[in-house]
Amino acid sequence: MGVFTCRGRVRNQRTRSPRGWITPLLAACLALAATHALAQDPTRLTIMVSGTAKMIYLPATLAQRLGYFRDEGLEVELLSQPAGVDAESELLTGFAQGVVGFYDHTIDLQAKGKEVRAIVVFSQVPGEAEVVSTRLPATVESMRELRGRTLGVTGLGASTSFLTRYLTAQQGLSAGDYTMLPVGAEHSFVKALRSGRIDAGMTTDPTVSRLVRNGEARVLLDLRTLEGTRAALGGPYPAACLYLQTEWLEAHPELATKLARAFVRTLRYMHTHNAEDIAARMPAEFRHEHPELYVKSLAAALPTFSADGRMPDDGPPTVLRVLAASNANARDKHIDLSRTYTNRFVDQVREQR
Repeated sequence: MGVFTCRGRVRNQRTRSPRGWITPLLAACLALAATHALAQDPTRLTIMVSGTAKMIYLPATLAQRLGYFRDEGLEVELLSQPAGVDAESELLTGFAQGVVGFYDHTIDLQAKGKEVRAIVVFSQVPGEAEVVSTRLPATVESMRELRGRTLGVTGLGASTSFLTRYLTAQQGLSAGDYTMLPVGAEHSFVKALRSGRIDAGMTTDPTVSRLVRNGEARVLLDLRTLEGTRAALGGPYPAACLYLQTEWLEAHPELATKLARAFVRTLRYMHTHNAEDIAARMPAEFRHEHPELYVKSLAAALPTFSADGRMPDDGPPTVLRVLAASNANARDKHIDLSRTYTNRFVDQVREQR
């Protein structure tokens, strides 16, 4: 656990209890400390990232490394959680002011009576791939052939679990036809695949590219391109984004504008620089032992990132349709998609150019 006092701040990323969830007492203390810190200095913000090393969330770290938060007069602390559902929990406790995660959480939370809103969209694709262990026979060529297998996801209730449920259902499988196992991301995902705890699973680059390069896995279904996403999901799927609690957003529109400006500026940087330039800005540990593979993966991913941060008109309906296929709350309750995102702040940035 992180070292914490009600007068201080958590100093590392492990804010969960030994049982895997924030206890009510700790949650209350975290929220109190975060609220106090923000009241003392509203320019000090904490943003949870659903895995800082994941390429789909690269704009968060890049914005910090380029000094764009500082240029806005903000002191932003990025904390990493491997699963979006965990990052979401930190937002709801009040410990974090924002989350860099998947847009589908805004819909899921509205179905649960919580209001959050995406204000900057990073991409129109999930940036995920379903990989299968090379221990499996070559005859496994679709999600249908994963019947009876154990499938890894970052967390139960995470976006990877929503997508896995949808994609398997499209292939005629029910939830009882396979086992879904939360294994986290990056190193923990790799370890689970290597050890045989999972037979296949959904994860992101650079993990996908490393597993394929090492001959440990092959790609079964690719959601890292717009073409692959349209084929599998029926349309663009806005995924990585910055979302905030609506109540906080309405109380601090000037801070939201600053965050939006920093992120849109970062997206523009990504569209005016090559993969080598961008990779050189990232922490060395992100590139690991194969920096050339990281650059290659980044070069392939760059075209999928937005240049302006706007939510595409046809994106939210696609996400709702996919989510409703496996989420009874999203399916049975009326969802007002207009309350799950706003282009107001990125449009303001565009007008200021």
